[in-house]
Amino acid sequence: MFSRMNKLFIAMLWLALYAPQINAGTPAPDGVMLYIISPANGEQVNSPVTVRFGLKGMGVAPAGIEREKTGHHHLLIDVEAMPAMDKPLPSDENHRHFGGGQTEVTLDLAKGSHTLQLVLGDKDHIPFDPPILSEKITITVK
Repeated sequence: MFSRMNKLFIAMLWLALYAPQINAGTPAPDGVMLYIISPANGEQVNSPVTVRFGLKGMGVAPAGIEREKTGHHHLLIDVEAMPAMDKPLPSDENHRHFGGGQTEVTLDLAKGSHTLQLVLGDKDHIPFDPPILSEKITITVK
């Protein structure tokens, strides 16, 4: 039979190996501002449209590179519900990753209304804690 100490050890080992782990994001520095330089909120644009990213109070570094006070951009396109902020951001047509350290993108968007919002991710694509977000803007493609 297992002693009480062995049972405790097995329980701790099980928790360490199998319990779901929460990926807490890197702590966000104070005073950081993430924003979309262009297009402006409410602007009417032609497609393709170039979206320029702005960041104040931190630097940009590629994904996988660990440097203090740096992150990389993720652009949310027409996203209604925010993704989990304690896990790596999804990567698809609506959640675009710029892990190379890019600060702009040219998008082909269909005619109509579209929302755009930036999220700054750490080296592992996890949003900072608390999340560093831009204002969500709406543009109209003519």
